[in-house]
Amino acid sequence: MIPFNKPFLTGNETKYIEQAVKSGKISGNGDFTQKCQRFFEDNYGIKKALLTTSCSDALEMCSMLIDCTQNDEIIVPSYTFVTSALAFVRQGAKIVFADSLPNHPNIDVSKLESLINSNTKAIVVVHYAGIAVDMDEVMRLADKYNLFVIEDAAQAIDSFYKGKPLGSIGHLAAFSFHETKNIISGEGGLLAVNDDRFIERAEIIWEKGTNRASFFRGEINKYGWVDTGSSFLPSEIIAAFLWAQLENIDVIQKRRVVIWDNYFEQLKQLISSRNITLPEIPDFSTNNGHMFYLVCNSLDERTRLIKTLKNSDILAVFHYLSLHKSEFHLKNNESVELPNADLFTDRLVRLPFYYELTNENQQKIIDIIVDFYKNEI
Repeated sequence: MIPFNKPFLTGNETKYIEQAVKSGKISGNGDFTQKCQRFFEDNYGIKKALLTTSCSDALEMCSMLIDCTQNDEIIVPSYTFVTSALAFVRQGAKIVFADSLPNHPNIDVSKLESLINSNTKAIVVVHYAGIAVDMDEVMRLADKYNLFVIEDAAQAIDSFYKGKPLGSIGHLAAFSFHETKNIISGEGGLLAVNDDRFIERAEIIWEKGTNRASFFRGEINKYGWVDTGSSFLPSEIIAAFLWAQLENIDVIQKRRVVIWDNYFEQLKQLISSRNITLPEIPDFSTNNGHMFYLVCNSLDERTRLIKTLKNSDILAVFHYLSLHKSEFHLKNNESVELPNADLFTDRLVRLPFYYELTNENQQKIIDIIVDFYKNEI
């Protein structure tokens, strides 16, 4: 079986985990945690980076930091993972779902202004497949209407918008190190704070509502409970694993882009011959090689393609289901029409993509897809 994903180990993960264990400091915020956080601050211009146990936790911290309440509306793309919305629902906010672009799963920025009203508090943008949303327009709207912008950069590590690292542009951002991402720690995430207003409070929320971080820096002589918060810190074992990955990010990214380019070059013939849509990279964005997908002509076609690949021991998968049509959302909200999000829900298929995907196996995948479409009427 050619799997959809296979976690890649650089070789130092267990070595650094052993170092962490032997150090006697395996709870959160030790040496490896601080190394990982400095990496994001130094390399991507993030003002304050805080490791979390997941991207979901980082998004929940975002909802706390903007004081999200039941009186607020948060604009979120419908075509995304559930936690892009759930983090704000848990604080009581109303989610206003936005449609995707016609040619890309990213949020359709041209439709955002029509969704903004006096209750709107924030816009959540998801950089799908590591490809940037048009952040100039998003930030312009945020400035015009005094809104917060939160970048869900779960898939977007080491990708850029007009030279600016994704995750460093909005007021807040969240990254993921889930095993399906480019850089992994099994589970894990990171909160990026890009607005000075949130730095001190982010540390407090991160430290279970206490000013413990200030205490350990010697800024205060004792610490106590001063705000809301939770246990968002990962252990040093997770941070040690992550550091081994971050040390090798250039090598990992280079290989992933090679795999992406090979998929594109050999499948682009299907764009004109079979009307298949392949990923588009706008001029303002780089490509971090996070995933490769194609968009079929129908749900039935996608189902048959996935089955054909599976019959040859290749696991391809479809992706998100439109959140605006989810059972949970429709319990308390009226149905809306978001046709582009629904199109990607029904037609997008993700191909196997991981560092150790061999040229031979990738060629097998490509050949089966090309043959499948040769036989399509």
